[in-house]
Amino acid sequence: MSVFNTIFTILTIIGSLGIFLFGMVLMSESLQKVAGKRMRGILSAITSNDLRGVLSGATITGAIQSSSATSVMIISFVNAGLISLRRSFSLLMGANIGTTVTAWIIVILGFGKNFNISSIILPIVAISLPLLFTGRSRQRSWAEFIFGFAILFLGLQLLKSSIPNVDQETFFVMQLQHLVHYGFFSILLFTGIGILLTVIFQSSSAMTALTFVLAIDGWLPYDMAAAMVLGENVGTTVTANMAALVGNRPAKRAAFFHFFFNISGVIWALFLIRYMITGIDLFLVRSTGHSPETDPAMIPLALAIFHSSFNLLNTLLFIGLLPQAENIIMKIIPESRKKEREKYFLRHIASPYLSTSELSLVQARKEISIMSKLVSRMFGMIPVLLMEKEEKAYEKLYKKIRKYEKITDKIEVEIYTYLTKVSESKLSDTGTVEVRKMLKIIHDIESIGDSCQNMAIGINKKNIGGIYFKQDVRNVLNRMFDLVKQALDTMNANLENPHGKTGLERALLIEKEINDLRNDIRIHHVENMKAGRYNFETGLVFNDLINHCEKIGDHAINVSEALER
Repeated sequence: MSVFNTIFTILTIIGSLGIFLFGMVLMSESLQKVAGKRMRGILSAITSNDLRGVLSGATITGAIQSSSATSVMIISFVNAGLISLRRSFSLLMGANIGTTVTAWIIVILGFGKNFNISSIILPIVAISLPLLFTGRSRQRSWAEFIFGFAILFLGLQLLKSSIPNVDQETFFVMQLQHLVHYGFFSILLFTGIGILLTVIFQSSSAMTALTFVLAIDGWLPYDMAAAMVLGENVGTTVTANMAALVGNRPAKRAAFFHFFFNISGVIWALFLIRYMITGIDLFLVRSTGHSPETDPAMIPLALAIFHSSFNLLNTLLFIGLLPQAENIIMKIIPESRKKEREKYFLRHIASPYLSTSELSLVQARKEISIMSKLVSRMFGMIPVLLMEKEEKAYEKLYKKIRKYEKITDKIEVEIYTYLTKVSESKLSDTGTVEVRKMLKIIHDIESIGDSCQNMAIGINKKNIGGIYFKQDVRNVLNRMFDLVKQALDTMNANLENPHGKTGLERALLIEKEINDLRNDIRIHHVENMKAGRYNFETGLVFNDLINHCEKIGDHAINVSEALER
């Protein structure tokens, strides 16, 4: 085979893997659009036991055909505080089991020498084609899922046809022949190859398919293919660990557990691999009369059993040791001893999570809730600033309010950028509406931060000008401050409500009280100045504070109303 033909063959194999991956991504995204909320609920509600976590992780991974997508999703949920670190362990173990579905699909469909993928793909496409032109987004999403399924297996067929005949004396065949005769070292070598290829292509499912095809066509012996499958289990953990690099410590711990769990399993499996292979061989000989050692057609079934057996056994070994595993992970990645400072960046959402755009809206909602609490803390500083007499404490608090306003500005920009990127991917109609709501909500929350800063500036000018508020003025301000605090507390409670049911009735009641008090103040404002209760400068500052309080109330009710729509 010439150098040109060799390069062309490599590119053809990579292109076939690309089609396979495209089908997988299309399946994953369309399924998220159809059942995104349901999957979010499954993951965020896993709080009862480890077995449910394993089953949930396996179910979701088997459905979207990507353990990498599931693991990143789980890490991001831990990062956002939606699931505990301990519960993420069982979900990640389940994801390993779910990824074995790819192998069984290959076995069930039977990619033999005479298998014609078009006999399945074309009828599937014909059935789903009308759904693409319906007005219902759910039906279009199901059509996209079916198309993704068809494209995935088209990629498998192209991958199989792109592998050259093993009978040809090619450079790669000769090299493989040399590499498989070093006993246990060869096992370690092919395990490393499995890790490397999975890291490069970021998909254990795609690499599993490639391994199966190479073994079916005689390029890989059965035992070396099994070693590659073990390596692919380790390689798939890289995606989650890369995502956790921008996450908090719980996210890093969950990602490290994923690696720790898989590498520990591969270590014990490497020492027992010969026994596992022999056991599977005996089982198949007794049940079918054929051995994968002599019949290449049995290799896919043998590898599928090996893949599933390894992940099931590893999960059974670990599921009773999760408390100990959590203690080990906590010691390896301990809490920071440094006092945590205010963050100028998002902690719960970042670009690696965009691979699961429909589900990433949960993290965005969590970050918005944190932003809302931040501006509430800002407002809580205003009454304290107004009454603070000690100069150093006053200056420190004033600077802190100004600092918080800069933080809210930056958070708004980062959430806006994130949601914009999310909206560029394929979202369901519900997801698109939710993004629009969030964009409006973060604008209102940021405006609350602006009003808080303006109130602090007004108080500072009051102090510089030597303006003094009498007790009756302070009483009116305290009454308004209390109503605004109630409005912000209600807004925060509504943002945290996971079911989308807001306390709009209470929010409207508080908003009415704020407006009534403001109207009453306006009526008596001119009278109070004429009566000499306060001068013009004092009345100007007082009126400015009241107006900003009323604006904050307006923005708070806007948030609650946006959630209700």
